[in-house]
Amino acid sequence: MTHRILLVEDETNYRRVLKMMSADFDVTFLEAEHGRQALELLETEEVDLVICDINMPVMDGMTLLKELKGKKLRAPIVMATAYGSIESAVEAMRLGAADYLTKPFDQERLEITLKRTLRLSDLQRLNDQLRETLEERYDFSHIVGRSPAVLSVLETAGKVAATEANVLLVGESGVGKELFARAIHYNSPRKAGPFVAVNCAALPAELIEAELFGAEVGAYTGAVKRRKGRVEAARRGTLFLDEIGELPLALQAKLLRFLQERTYSPLGAEREQEADVRLVFATNKDLEQEVNAGRFREDLLYRIRVVPLDLPPLRDRGEDVITLAEAFTAEAAAQMGRPPLPFAAAARTALLRHDWPGNVRELKNTIERAVILAEDETLTVADLGLPVSVDTSAPKAAAVPGRYLLPDTGVVLEELERDLIEQALDRTGGNKTRAAKLLGLSRATLRYRIEKLSIDA
Repeated sequence: MTHRILLVEDETNYRRVLKMMSADFDVTFLEAEHGRQALELLETEEVDLVICDINMPVMDGMTLLKELKGKKLRAPIVMATAYGSIESAVEAMRLGAADYLTKPFDQERLEITLKRTLRLSDLQRLNDQLRETLEERYDFSHIVGRSPAVLSVLETAGKVAATEANVLLVGESGVGKELFARAIHYNSPRKAGPFVAVNCAALPAELIEAELFGAEVGAYTGAVKRRKGRVEAARRGTLFLDEIGELPLALQAKLLRFLQERTYSPLGAEREQEADVRLVFATNKDLEQEVNAGRFREDLLYRIRVVPLDLPPLRDRGEDVITLAEAFTAEAAAQMGRPPLPFAAAARTALLRHDWPGNVRELKNTIERAVILAEDETLTVADLGLPVSVDTSAPKAAAVPGRYLLPDTGVVLEELERDLIEQALDRTGGNKTRAAKLLGLSRATLRYRIEKLSIDA
């Protein structure tokens, strides 16, 4: 990959020498004789590195450095001085320079500096691309679902994202609470900062405080080095506390104080530290019931529930089930190098009738498994592994072989399966391919069930 370097130097000889010494690097140079000309160039050109002399006419290097940092230039800046002044080099680094060079240039020092700063530029570009990808992925418009319940949540989430208000996401397991938490983060003024997630239910009670707030050496048995807490890790970003209803009462008091004061003390520390973090919480519990049962502090509930967002279960989202299933199918098929797989009519019915106790997470896993196991170019009820209700007034698509259930009793009835297959064969004049399509099965599965049930085809 060719890197572009902007060389800001008023002396032609130094520009020529630096380009000759950089011949072994895959770089191209843009040149400017002073800071003002460099600023004009950067209005239209993108560069990977700026090498800038400190002493120049019109606009000197220090002034240019301040201007570029004010404009949030992503490329590293290396300062050069003919005097080897430690004071000017230290001041340049303090203002944000990535490194400095002294004149006359030393070949070895120049090569080390170029390797390091160009690598830094590559990492910065990769980080920017990753952030842009994440921001696009978690844009509210990309969250699948257009049911009234979801649109209402999206509208509120969009409004609260621009604020610093605490948000409480409430919903069953698998409804997408972390997805919404990330969307709030990546649509907020803190999107350039980290998103740090903590599952309060997954941590032992005795370790949660150290995990959240950190610990100094010797704070507890086995603490042989300083432990960085999640609050510190999320600095200038968002801290997502999932399953907040599982937080022990003793730590609830400390979390309440943290929310009130915005300060915290790592275990074993003598001084408090200021926090710079936005909080988003989530729970699958009814916290008001937890308050009444004495398991959750009422004052803490008021603090974390500044803006509550109730995420609907998948069974209440109507046609969103099909929309999500189609999106998951396209994603899974692409990952496996398969063409898009449409759903058979019976499969769509089965998707809509299923209760989805595991919500979106269960649906995603079901679709991924179906795409892996599907033998044909259409996803059937058998591929999905879902039962369907039987309406005896008219033939319906068959459910998973061997798992046909009465809607109310749940009793397995192989005879019903036999009858359905025989009816399908009668209707199609014994054509197994058409019968399989009518039943929502693959031809191979139908053939297997015919042999298994000893049906005269």
